[in-house]
Amino acid sequence: MPATPAWPPKSAPRLFVPGPLAAGARLALDGPQAHYLARVMRVAEGDAVVLCDDVTGEWAARVVTSGKRDVTVELVERLRQREEVPDFTLCAALLKKDRFDLVLEKATELGVRRIQPVLTRRCVADKLNLDRARATIVEAAEQCARTALPELAEPVKLEALLKSWSADRALFFADENGGAPARDAFAAHPAPAALLVGPEGGFDDAERAAIRALPAASAITLGPRILRGETAAIAAIAVWMAAAGDWSQIA
Repeated sequence: MPATPAWPPKSAPRLFVPGPLAAGARLALDGPQAHYLARVMRVAEGDAVVLCDDVTGEWAARVVTSGKRDVTVELVERLRQREEVPDFTLCAALLKKDRFDLVLEKATELGVRRIQPVLTRRCVADKLNLDRARATIVEAAEQCARTALPELAEPVKLEALLKSWSADRALFFADENGGAPARDAFAAHPAPAALLVGPEGGFDDAERAAIRALPAASAITLGPRILRGETAAIAAIAVWMAAAGDWSQIA
């Protein structure tokens, strides 16, 4: 006798929607989400959809109607509670649009709790489209099966960031002039923690001195090679997750 197929199937479309969600509730999806479900994924009545609301967790839903402009689904059961992610913040200097998009995407996939864009003297970019950035984060979270969206803050100048820094949160900054080995520093100071990564040209001397003067700050090195801003951010997050985050039990 053939085994009963798993429901919802792993191939079911996955979307973030406003919450809170509850079993038995019906939800009408429209706009881009309806287009994606009806036109791209071609869902039909009875098909499964997985929904997350960043509040209650992840839910299995069944398509009730699928039309040209809207798709109605009914919540069937909760699959997972909203996950607890490590209290780790990425403070990333703004980069060119495509490179910062990559930082947003991979930071989300790697499990950071908060992303704080930072403006430094050598930043090539000085603005961030927050709506577009949030859309990038949501799409990345849908793809990697996160149930908790990272918080995205408005860009802030480095001086203001340092001035308001809490002494309770360790701040590691990737310093091209050298510092403690990243893994050792991360393991010695677990969450709450944050990582500060500079722009394409790095921090200037005055910025570096201001960061080092912060009691909570520690300079780290990411190895013998000079890394691009986006590479440094991605690599350092992965090392922190392995040393002190939710990879520490498996890495």
